[in-house]
Amino acid sequence: MYRDIMCGRISSSNEGKKINLAGWVSKRRDHGQLIFIDLRDKSGIMQIVFNPEVSQSTHNKSKELRSEWVISVSGTVKRRIEGAENPDIETGNYELIVDSMEILSKSKTPPFEISDANEVSEEIRLKYRFLDLRRDSMQKKMSLRHKVTKFIWENLSLKGFTHIETPILIKSTPEGARDYVVPSRIKNGSFYALPQSPQQMKQMLMVSGCDRYFQIARCFRDEDLRSDRQPEHTQLDLEMSFVHQEDVMEAVESLYIDLIKDVDNKIVVDSVFEKLSYAESMDRFGTDKPDLRFEMELKNLTDIAKNINSNVITNSLASGGVLKGFVAKNSNGYGRKDFDRLTEIVKTQGAGGLIYISLAENIDGPINLEDSSGPLNKFYTQENLNDILLKTNAKSGDVIFMIIGEDKIVNSSLSFLRNHIAEEKNIIDKNIMKFVWITDFPLFEKDAENNWQAAHHVFSSPKSDDIEYLEKDPGQVKADLFDLVCNGVELGSGSIRIHERKLQEKVFDVIGYSKEEVNSLFGHLLDAFEYGVPPHGGMGLGLDRLVAMLSREESIREVIAFPKTQTASDLLFGSPDFISTDQLEELSINIIEEEE
Repeated sequence: MYRDIMCGRISSSNEGKKINLAGWVSKRRDHGQLIFIDLRDKSGIMQIVFNPEVSQSTHNKSKELRSEWVISVSGTVKRRIEGAENPDIETGNYELIVDSMEILSKSKTPPFEISDANEVSEEIRLKYRFLDLRRDSMQKKMSLRHKVTKFIWENLSLKGFTHIETPILIKSTPEGARDYVVPSRIKNGSFYALPQSPQQMKQMLMVSGCDRYFQIARCFRDEDLRSDRQPEHTQLDLEMSFVHQEDVMEAVESLYIDLIKDVDNKIVVDSVFEKLSYAESMDRFGTDKPDLRFEMELKNLTDIAKNINSNVITNSLASGGVLKGFVAKNSNGYGRKDFDRLTEIVKTQGAGGLIYISLAENIDGPINLEDSSGPLNKFYTQENLNDILLKTNAKSGDVIFMIIGEDKIVNSSLSFLRNHIAEEKNIIDKNIMKFVWITDFPLFEKDAENNWQAAHHVFSSPKSDDIEYLEKDPGQVKADLFDLVCNGVELGSGSIRIHERKLQEKVFDVIGYSKEEVNSLFGHLLDAFEYGVPPHGGMGLGLDRLVAMLSREESIREVIAFPKTQTASDLLFGSPDFISTDQLEELSINIIEEEE
């Protein structure tokens, strides 16, 4: 056999025994007569030694070995001599004295060293992903992904959930993003769509009496990419019958708390997740994806601003603007260049500028005007300053950052600045996962043409108290919608679903679908709603995002075996690509070239 144990599993129990190992040549070192090889496989590294006194022929053969050659060796495990141990690897106290070797495969010189210490551009890494995946860090991330998925399967199965696979080729229906479409060869001119989520199918499963469903589902969205987006992603999809919002939340909380404790006991996670309404989250943090690992909450200073004699402030307030800000503790060390830099940062978010009050250090007693500095300092009275200090609870050595303008821009700009300063000042504990439920989202929002559209998706139920506003004031309707946010990242979105045909039709009507469009796009679901439907709800939770967070990675590309680039390209396989003329003819597709 090629091997009877993996490289990283060698321990004291193997000492003195003859074993077989197989793997890749990681490093080769010639020390006089002795040749040392670091042999690597998925489990780790084992040092192997070629000694001419043990086998001259094998020693001679080892001189050929180069990086990434694949070999199988046989030999005896011995403890390293004192002082020659390697504490950086699990097997660092042992080595294999080789007596025979077989070269299984040779390798060209790799385009980069297979090492975590080696910095390589993402383009090269993705082009040679099969080599990149050999790195220890990538192996660990793939193993973590497996561990997470395995835990979900086992945990939900024990709780009465049934795993059911739903189709990949479905009908194109609006779900918030563009569909990827697949032409039908059998029915010319017709197309399948790849699912953005299994939303309608899992609702059908609740109609069928499935009761508790889950799936590790592949989802496809033709949208612009970011670090946390891919054209295809994996999500934990679940749905439950006879539940209220709190029941779904409790099921997810229980799963995630147990999961995190199982896969990484270094991570600190609360036993109960916080809850914030959408309105409260926007007011306190300027976003519906707040990072609660640090303070710096936003404070509305508009009432105080009305008493400040500054044209900048007066004119902005007159046009409906608001003044909000937050305190950065112990930030008096920021200088003029820093404030100019931070001003440019908020301008990228649409803000007109940045107002700040820097408070001197080591002040005993009340803070006076002369103890503060900032671009509008000459316009403040002592009373103005006192009011701001009281509202923000700012102290000596702190900086108060403020922005004035349209509420939406002020919120987004301050939220961005808040996160930036927290990262810059290194006040975020990376071993904390701070979960929060964001609830009570608006059911509708206006699009660019000022028409109503679903804020999340069309199947979310309005709150019972708000149903009366569907016809007379849709903007006032809140939904039984809830997002799970962790460390400023949305990990999933869920809702209690509409389960009555008439109510679903009212929502479609608000959005502006005609009866013909409704029947064409959603007739199958509405028909099912006439055959006894349990109240139901569920969530779609991003598996890629969760694993990235557990891996302390910013981008989900780091935890996906074969990801796409930011242009939705696969550099390894060269997709998307053109197909042959024969294939196009078979599908009755003509390619029309754009005129220059």
